Amino acid sequence: MKKISFSILALALSASTWAQTLDRSQRPKPGPAPEIKLGKTETFTLPNGLKVFVVENHKMPTVSMSIQLDIRQELQGSMAGYSDFVGELLTSGTKTRSKDKLDEEIDFIGANISANAEGAYASGLKKNQAKMMELLSDMIINSDFKQAELDKLKTQMLSGLESNKNDPDAMMSNVEKVLNYTTNHPYGEVETEATINAITLDRCKKYYETYFRPNVAYMAIVGDITAAEVKPLITKYFGTWVKKDVPVAMYSSPSAPLSPKVAFVPRDAAVQSVISVTAPVVLKPGAPDEFAAKVANTVLGGGSQGRLFLNLREKHAWTYGSYSSLNSDILIGSFSAEAKARNPVSDSSVAEILNEMARLQTEAVDAESLQNTKNYIGGNFAIGLESPQRVAQFAINIERFQLPKDYYQNYLKNLNAVTAADVQEAAKKYMNPKNVNIIIVGSKDEVASKVARFGKNNIVTYYDNYGNIIIPSETKSAGNVKAADIQKKYADAIGGEKALNALKDVKMIRKATISQGGQTADITIMSFQKEGSKLKMVINMDAAGNVMNLQRMVLNGDKGTQEVRGQKAAMTPEEVAEMKEQADMQAELHPEKYGDKYAVKGIVQIDGKDTYIVEATDSKGKKSSQYYDVATSFLVKQVSAGEGDNPGTVIEFSDYREVPGANGYKVPYMMKANGGDFKLQSIDVNKGIADKEFE
Repeated sequence: MKKISFSILALALSASTWAQTLDRSQRPKPGPAPEIKLGKTETFTLPNGLKVFVVENHKMPTVSMSIQLDIRQELQGSMAGYSDFVGELLTSGTKTRSKDKLDEEIDFIGANISANAEGAYASGLKKNQAKMMELLSDMIINSDFKQAELDKLKTQMLSGLESNKNDPDAMMSNVEKVLNYTTNHPYGEVETEATINAITLDRCKKYYETYFRPNVAYMAIVGDITAAEVKPLITKYFGTWVKKDVPVAMYSSPSAPLSPKVAFVPRDAAVQSVISVTAPVVLKPGAPDEFAAKVANTVLGGGSQGRLFLNLREKHAWTYGSYSSLNSDILIGSFSAEAKARNPVSDSSVAEILNEMARLQTEAVDAESLQNTKNYIGGNFAIGLESPQRVAQFAINIERFQLPKDYYQNYLKNLNAVTAADVQEAAKKYMNPKNVNIIIVGSKDEVASKVARFGKNNIVTYYDNYGNIIIPSETKSAGNVKAADIQKKYADAIGGEKALNALKDVKMIRKATISQGGQTADITIMSFQKEGSKLKMVINMDAAGNVMNLQRMVLNGDKGTQEVRGQKAAMTPEEVAEMKEQADMQAELHPEKYGDKYAVKGIVQIDGKDTYIVEATDSKGKKSSQYYDVATSFLVKQVSAGEGDNPGTVIEFSDYREVPGANGYKVPYMMKANGGDFKLQSIDVNKGIADKEFE
């Protein structure tokens, strides 16, 4: 016991002495940065030029293998987007295996195998490593592209493009590409309906035959293996891959604008703006000031402690978040500072982003912020070292980008050497507010004129969602035309009082094929209307034969229920009131009945045709806009404003036709919404819908 007591006493005295000598008023000086131990990476090269990197990791009985192509492909031009299909076509069958057979063999061993335009990936259990290599090599060496698969992919892509037409992030991405890189650079090419429709199977095959060659490929093998055991397998399955000279394309060199340029992308139903302050930058991997640039970007907007976040969100509450990114690239890098802000504060948000960029150039970062930032970057780097795949990627990067052999071993040392002066110089070089594209996707009427002040000579250039310069339609005066007059003409155009008053019940089925995230599904909308405030709407999704009920709404007089993905709830009185207007088959004859107020906002052109804009405001102040063709009086578009991150909805109507046996009643046979072309499959009028449909 005495020995233990003496030990405790010695520790107490030691702590007491330390407390007396520690000066807490002085921040401890950081010690020397440790040298990173990456572990052993073994490499070898096959006679055909395939460079292989092997990283052992015996924690789990698994193996992953990836192939990366080091290529500079030619511009895709009028067929922009074809390289995106190559990965899918690679996994759609080979000369020795049909798509079904390939999928069956992959599933049997529980592997994950995928491909893209610049390589392929496989992972699974170690015991199946030989089979994985066999399947992966068969895809890479013996791929057999089929027209039917390409047609399916084109249909999916076209559906995705339709969905993205009013998606603010997709619109921003396209315009950023065009402005930062131009369409004469591979990073600036944008897929459109025209380019996707133009893509041929021969063009996809040519890409595969030209660029999928072992002499421009790096292969990383990571997992419960050794180089000695894996080399014979790689030689067996990839040694027959035929090498060939691969062309290296030359591109124009993008440059940042000489003065700030304001680009505006008008978007229907926008209640907030998507903002990007961006520019191309010459920052290649391994550049002498790469670490200073990383620190500068992290200080500005690398996370929730970045100046953009603290300013725009914490201080002003203008946005949920604001961040920046600075990317190095062997061809051309990029910088961007982004935010999503409400319409009234969109211009103020742009101003503060530019102010923070300027402050980083003129004010030295304080010592505490600088050290915290370096600690944050270093911590993320250290966490990444836990991934064997990351270690293998480091080895490939050193080879591919001609980095110093000790680049990653000295990562923390080089990071720790960055000074406040280095950060200022990097900010001046890579994030200069005087040499940027200021891109805003949002409401032209509410925001565009306010952000003009940031551009040279107060000029705003307008772009469509594909990055093409446009002259936006200007709103013209509608004269003395009243909203009631426009709505009356619309009611007459779809049949008039006689046809509308004769409606007792209507059953309608619409269907569309929609693609999202590479997945395709058929969406069916069934609607039932019956006099007496009865309405039923059912939305189903069929994805590869798996039918799911997405939404079901039923109104029966003064009561209603709604069900979303199996969750059922009674409608609120406000929802019942809104649904009653939807259920009213004669609503066009008395639009004032439901308390909405209407105002004519003018005339704009849609597809080259003059169109009245009628703004509707409901009892809660929520606004929507209806667009009526001046010549035909048909409703051609309806826009509902969103709230918060909800982007709102845009529905387009066309192809009005008479319904057989319905006294001249007309409906649009085509409705575009949420990226889908909802075609009218069937319509039944006054066929006697049973009341039980609304129970």
